[in-house]
Amino acid sequence: MTTAHHLRLIDGMRARDFPAERIQSGSGVSGPGYHMVSLHVDDEHGDGDEAGRLEHRAQCLAEHDALLTLLTGRWGEPQMISLWSAQERMMAGEEIPEPWTDPVAGCEFLQLWRIEDRWIAMGLHLEEEGPGCELSVLVTEIDPP
Repeated sequence: MTTAHHLRLIDGMRARDFPAERIQSGSGVSGPGYHMVSLHVDDEHGDGDEAGRLEHRAQCLAEHDALLTLLTGRWGEPQMISLWSAQERMMAGEEIPEPWTDPVAGCEFLQLWRIEDRWIAMGLHLEEEGPGCELSVLVTEIDPP
């Protein structure tokens, strides 16, 4: 997908109403108060060569940086929040509210904007033990944990 496609997708998520029930569609999920989508997923572990997997990871990082630049141009500097304390609380048994469970479990930090009555969060999950990479965006009216 192109950066222009990512922007159209995010704009569509911002404009759409939230469903009453959790629903899956394509590479995303929506539920009461949120829409979340994976923009770039690379979780190949056994297939392909190491150079190919590293190239996919570099592509994911480039998509993240390009999208961050464009969104910052639109909405200003994001608030960068560490998810360390939320991860610690989750590991201690605290229930993290949806839709924040997946970002807290998978990302070290989020880029966060507050636009009108919705939060827009962009997260990047990089595997520690491999070249896997996931770039995701969350649009929600639910405050971060």
